[in-house]
Amino acid sequence: MYNEKVWKLPLLYGGVATAVYFLEFNNRRYQEFLVALEIVREGTEPSPFPNLNEDGIIRNVNYWRRNRDAMYMVFGAIYALGAVDAFVDAHLSSFDVSDDLSIKLEPSVQPTLASNSAVGLAIKINF
Repeated sequence: MYNEKVWKLPLLYGGVATAVYFLEFNNRRYQEFLVALEIVREGTEPSPFPNLNEDGIIRNVNYWRRNRDAMYMVFGAIYALGAVDAFVDAHLSSFDVSDDLSIKLEPSVQPTLASNSAVGLAIKINF
């Protein structure tokens, strides 16, 4: 917002909100299966997931923990991308781009050592 690029704000907040939502969702599922694993190992109560044995619950615990940890990395990447974008935009805000900039592509013939010629393209940039 300080760089007057307001259209980037919903993208950044949307990305952060989505990452937080999925982080919370994955953490909730991880906690459910962790509690279910403790119940199955103690054997005092019936399993909250009767269709899964202990190995299935362990696989689910690992799956949801891995997803939760990945969402921490996604959240960090989105936050870092927003910070880097703001820094670069602020740094380049005073960069002068005049109207007389031009780029030309022209055919080029260059002499080689063996008295032959090489044909190619030349890129000419005028300031």
